[in-house]
Amino acid sequence: MCKEICTMAFLRAIVAEFLATMIFVFFGLGSALKWPSALPSIVQISLAFGLAIGTMVQMFSHVSGAHINPAVTIAFLVGNHISFLRTAFYMVAQLVGAIAGAGILYLVTPSNTRGNLAINALNNNTSPGQGLVVEIILTFQLVMCIFASTDKRRTDAIGSPALSIGLSVTLGHLVGIYFTGCSMNPARSFAPAVVVKRFSTSHWVFWFGPIIGAVLASLLYNYFLFPYPLNMSERVAIVKGTYEPEEEWEEQKEQRTKSMELTSPPLERARQQA
Repeated sequence: MCKEICTMAFLRAIVAEFLATMIFVFFGLGSALKWPSALPSIVQISLAFGLAIGTMVQMFSHVSGAHINPAVTIAFLVGNHISFLRTAFYMVAQLVGAIAGAGILYLVTPSNTRGNLAINALNNNTSPGQGLVVEIILTFQLVMCIFASTDKRRTDAIGSPALSIGLSVTLGHLVGIYFTGCSMNPARSFAPAVVVKRFSTSHWVFWFGPIIGAVLASLLYNYFLFPYPLNMSERVAIVKGTYEPEEEWEEQKEQRTKSMELTSPPLERARQQA
């Protein structure tokens, strides 16, 4: 485990998740503020959230994977893509980043425009049970899109993962806003509630819904639709953070062999060649 987390690459990934979630929340919530001069439309908010996610994926996916969402991170853990420790650190970075983004937005927004900072809430007489099902469906399609568009095993024309994921978020908002304000992301719901100190009795919907939807999508994609050929010991090693793919082990072996050849004395190299 220490081998995984005690590296600069791991630290960069944590910082990337913090920054990506902070920027995403700032722009997403900012698009939903009710300015006196011009109220935002459903299309505007949906596009802003989708464009924000697409931009963050393009910026940070090569550093951390650009999860930007605790539900997505849990889905990657369930699918045996990341370790338990990486999951925990990512989720903390995402929640802190989201609070920072919402806090900055609160500070720079005039008091007559802040409102409730676009907190997710059940709308149009939607019951908690209905809201839960909606959030499950919204997040399910998002996580399925993430796994499908970032799967390196695919040989067909995938296109741009950033664009696909951004459009998936936009799609969810175009429908979900009418029911729940569209969360799909517990960090997005948690941050404004913390900043304005307003937690509703239905706040649990915006945690359980996205997480259940993400887990269902992960199980379906990674264990049924397109499973990975891993045995139990390999799966356990991934969760523990000690897994080393065979191809990476072979590359390291070749590098060690070349290093030994370069540093060994001339006579010894001659004997090896003979």
